Formats: sequence, C-alpha cells, structure tokens
Amino acid sequence: RERKRIMKSSNEFSENSQTSASNTRRNVLVFVAIIIVCLCAVRLLAPAIVEKGKNVVKPHSPYLVSAEAQALHESLTIMDWHGDSLLWDRDLSKRSNYGHMDLPRMQEGNVAVQMFTTVTKAPAGMNLSENNADARDNITLLSMVQAWPASTWTSLKARALYQSARLHRLANEHPQSLRIIKTRSELANGLADRVENPNLILGLVGAEGGHALEGDIEALDELHNAGFRMIGLQHFFDNELGGSLHGYSKAGLSDFGRQVVVRMNQLNMIIDVSHSSEKVVRDVLALSTRPLVVSHTGIRGYCDSERNIPDDLMKQIADNGGIVAVGIWKEAICNDSPSGIAKGIKYGIDLLGENHISLGTDFDGAVTTAFDVSEIATLTDALLKEGLSREQIGKVMGGNGVRFLMENLPTR
Repeated sequence: RERKRIMKSSNEFSENSQTSASNTRRNVLVFVAIIIVCLCAVRLLAPAIVEKGKNVVKPHSPYLVSAEAQALHESLTIMDWHGDSLLWDRDLSKRSNYGHMDLPRMQEGNVAVQMFTTVTKAPAGMNLSENNADARDNITLLSMVQAWPASTWTSLKARALYQSARLHRLANEHPQSLRIIKTRSELANGLADRVENPNLILGLVGAEGGHALEGDIEALDELHNAGFRMIGLQHFFDNELGGSLHGYSKAGLSDFGRQVVVRMNQLNMIIDVSHSSEKVVRDVLALSTRPLVVSHTGIRGYCDSERNIPDDLMKQIADNGGIVAVGIWKEAICNDSPSGIAKGIKYGIDLLGENHISLGTDFDGAVTTAFDVSEIATLTDALLKEGLSREQIGKVMGGNGVRFLMENLPTR
C-alpha cells in the first residue's frame, strides 16, 4: 500500500512537472510573440509618427497664385540646395500626405535640380546656441527604428553611404523621374532631356557635416566615389574639422579641417558652411581656392537669429563667387510666410547682388514650413509681388544654382 502511494505521488509530481514545463513554454512563446508584435508595430508605425512631428507643414488655405506667376514658374529651372528627405522612412517615389518632399510633389512644383543631403548625427536637445558633441545621438535610434543596416548603427560614414545608396536605387528604379548628377556634362545633358521630359528631376548628393568622414581623410575620396558632390563642414556640434556655429568652442578650422578643405578643392567638391562657426568660415575663405556655398540659411541683417552668420561674412562669400541659399523656416527667415520669405530674398539681393542668392529650403530637415514643395509656385508669386523682375526671380529660383554647378562640378 505504501508503495502504491509513493508511485501515485511520483506520477502526480511528474504530471505536475510536465504541466508546469508546458505552461512555462507556452508563456515564453506568448511573451516572444508579444515582443515580435511590438517590434513590428514600432517598425511600421514609429517612423511615420516621428516624422509627422518633425517635418510639419502649417495648416493653411490653398495659396492663390496668379496666372502670370504660374506661367513664369512653369518656365523656370527650379533648384533647391538642401533637402533631407533621405533621412526618413518614406518611399520617395510615391506622393505622401506628410513630410515636405517626394518625387510626385517635386514634379508638381516643377523642381528641376535638387541637392539631397545626408544627415548622420543630431544631438539630443538640439538648439541654436550650444550643443555638446557627446550628447545622445538621435540618428542612432532613428536608424535602428527604421531598420537600417546594422553597420549604420555605429558608423556615421556608413549612414552617409547608405542614404546615398538609397537615392541611387531610387533613380535606378524610376529613371524617368530621377537622375543622379555628378559632372557638368551630366547636368547639361539632364537639363536638355528635361525639355522632352519635364518630370525628370536631377539629383545631387551632399553631406550635412564632415563628421561623416570619421576623422579619416581617405573617407573623403570614398564619399566622392559614392557620388557626393557637396559637404557641409559642420552640423549642430563641433567635430574633427572645427567649430560649429551651434557648438561650444566656436573654434576655427582644425588641422584635419584644413586637410579636408584642400582635398575638397582638389576633387572639385563643393564646400558648404551653413552650420560652421564664424571662425571656420573666415578660415575657409582664406584657404579655399574655390567659391563656397551656404546651402540653407537666413541673413542676419534681415533675421537676427543665431542660425545665421553676420552680413559681412555673407558679403565675403559672395565677393568670392559664392552662393547664399535662403531658407524658408522661421529660425532662419523669421517671417516664414511666402511674403516674408520673398522679403528676405530681396534683402539678400540688395546686400549681395542678384547673382549670389539661391533657394535652400531645408525641406524634410525637421523644420516647420508654410508650404511643401508642391506649392513652391507661391514663392514665385510672392517674389513678383515684392517687385523682383522676372530675370531676378529666374536667378534666385534656380538660375544662379545651375550656373554655379556648371562652373564648379567636376568636368568628368
């Protein structure tokens, strides 16, 4: 009898153990399933949620563009020096109802030439005054959430190369809508082809900040070979090349920065000083043998913002044959209505001359704007109302930028 009792207890224990193990396995599987569902939800939903909060178009009634302005706009070669659309997890071949820019909306806006810039680092708490280069980096988390290749989670250069590859892949998949431009002859041929195909957009690749080089001068040739034709030396923080306008040091070019400027001159790469400290700008002006670009900015005399370098530096850039591309968001232009932007452009023409002002929207650059790229004809309308001539408007909206590229891109 005792033996039977022991055997029964043993069987019950075994059954209970098996049930417990089965329950444990089931609970683990349920937990794993929940984690997978959560990760899928984050992957599918989080990128759009994040971008909708960053790249905002102010609610507005439809802009009324005069027939004269619309006809003028459609006759122009529109060029924008700065757009950050490659940072975000959107299919740029499709028209989206959020963000500022994609190929269909660019075609609606008659954009001919677009500099697509690659963002590789953005410090948490980013502001116009002082940013710590060691602050938590927002792009690291974004690259993970958007399921970029694992190499981009730790390498700034890999992020730049990945975004460039995305643009090249987009062009390969939609050759009638987008063509990558690397040389003067490619630009000339592309503009000629737009006569038959006005929907063709000519894209160039740029980098927002020389930190993508990771302190390695040989990386500059690697980016050049990957199609990069413009590099901004700094972004919102000091880096290996020198001080940022929004960093702590406000320092000039470092020795490495000087090497980069010299090598960029040799490669016929365009130097962008949009986020560079005043000392860096002065150092580059003294060192560079080629003209500079400020790809997205306001002008301090019109908008007294920490985002903008002083007018005297702008004059030196223009006197050296450079381009100042005026932005359309509040921190740069102060009054970000179409009329306010037009007034800022007119101020720039009066200060620097009509041959040195271009358009640098910073579309999709985590900014709020009064219109998206499909509505850009409203700016042509505002410039007409501001009293600019048709010739001046043609230069600002793209003519000056195209001329600069024809003079400064590599010949082959």
